[in-house]
Amino acid sequence: MDCRYIIEGLTEDGRKFRPSDWIDRIASMKASYGPSHRLVYHDYLHPERYNGQKCLIIDERLKDEDPEMFQYVLDFVKANKLKMSHVCDIDQARLGA
Repeated sequence: MDCRYIIEGLTEDGRKFRPSDWIDRIASMKASYGPSHRLVYHDYLHPERYNGQKCLIIDERLKDEDPEMFQYVLDFVKANKLKMSHVCDIDQARLGA
């Protein structure tokens, strides 16, 4: 089953989390530069639009591939009280929307 964590740019009490580029900062920790010399986000940790808003998407497979990075992100979410959902079999129509 394809499961992911979707982390929103909002705190649990509905406030916008700052700095506004935090999603890109975290996603770039696992990114690399491709042949075109552009940043390429990792399949298991990347920014993406979900329900019309920019979110950080973490594929559950990151837990096995890089447990320290997985735990780092979860600790960041907990420390900053960010909204997070655990979703399996994501509706592809909602991604990118």
